[in-house]
Amino acid sequence: MKRISILGSTGSIGTQTLDIAAFHPERFRVEALAAGTNVDLLAEQANRFRPRLVSVATKELADKLTGMIPEGIRVLYGDEGVREVAAGNDADVVVSAMVGSAGCEPTLAAIDAGKAIALANKETLVAAGAVVTARARRRGVPLIPVDSEHSAIFQSLNGSRIDDVLALTLTASGGSFRDRGREELADVTIADALRHPNWSMGAKVTIDSATMANKGLEVIEARWLFDVDYDRIRVLVHPESIIHSYVEFYDKSIIAQLGQPDMRVPIQYALTFPDRPLSPASSLDLAALGKLTFRPMDFERYPMIRLAYEAGRAGGTATAVFNAANEIAVARFLAEDIPFLRIESIVESTLAKHDVVAATDLGAIREADAWARDVAKSC
Repeated sequence: MKRISILGSTGSIGTQTLDIAAFHPERFRVEALAAGTNVDLLAEQANRFRPRLVSVATKELADKLTGMIPEGIRVLYGDEGVREVAAGNDADVVVSAMVGSAGCEPTLAAIDAGKAIALANKETLVAAGAVVTARARRRGVPLIPVDSEHSAIFQSLNGSRIDDVLALTLTASGGSFRDRGREELADVTIADALRHPNWSMGAKVTIDSATMANKGLEVIEARWLFDVDYDRIRVLVHPESIIHSYVEFYDKSIIAQLGQPDMRVPIQYALTFPDRPLSPASSLDLAALGKLTFRPMDFERYPMIRLAYEAGRAGGTATAVFNAANEIAVARFLAEDIPFLRIESIVESTLAKHDVVAATDLGAIREADAWARDVAKSC
């Protein structure tokens, strides 16, 4: 029985993680759940899985939640509550699935507590990759990727040396607007942007997929997860989202991971590695599919990819600024404050104004993050 704790239990990754726990009740015990403001869904989860601890955003929500769940479940709130869910319990694995850079510090707390990390919060490595990976190495804590692309690479590398790798290729669906030119994006709506053709994801990640910022974040994350330089990380548009990513070795062999676009597959693998029990996902029928298609990445069509590579190569606090500016820009778009294409210009303008410094401690990263948010709000 593996004990799991989930940071972000009411989000897309969190709910699908609980699907896996329900599918394999003999394998998993849910120890703790942290959510933001969705008290009703968290109450349902707490009543079904009976964790020992739950946490919400505020005291008012905690008071409300207390009357909705069984006695004996501890209810906390705020930063302290999230930290307890991450580190102050008996979980063996912490699923880091909070959206945005808010997931960084609780993930570090879980690492310090010696918990294995199933990492779905890509911003943790984007903002603080050097700090997080160094601390995980010191503690001997595994960082197992949950993102479908990084899980595919993790699986494809299994048993191979990174020194034998010529390139890692992340595949990209192309997002909601993959069949539209830039001239067709001026007046797209929030509803348009949220219609992802393949994946079921939260609003922020779906918008990031439409701008391709999500793939840029994944490029930066791959650099830290697999300890490769940016010249060995590539991106290919693959509209069907069947090949989730692949590895090319120096001998020109390519190993890929294929499957239905169902996040429960990489989530389960992160939780059960190295075992592969039955999954609730459906099987892939290649004969029925008939064909797979690919397109080269267009850095002019998707400038957020270009900006991500530039920030990654600049190093230091540049990636934290890229992430923070993007979070603010996406929030402004979802609040109907800016048009869709302004997301890109806000991020580019914020990066252009930033003086990069080393990101070897959380203080510098926090400072750069806060600075970028202030700038992006006023762009």
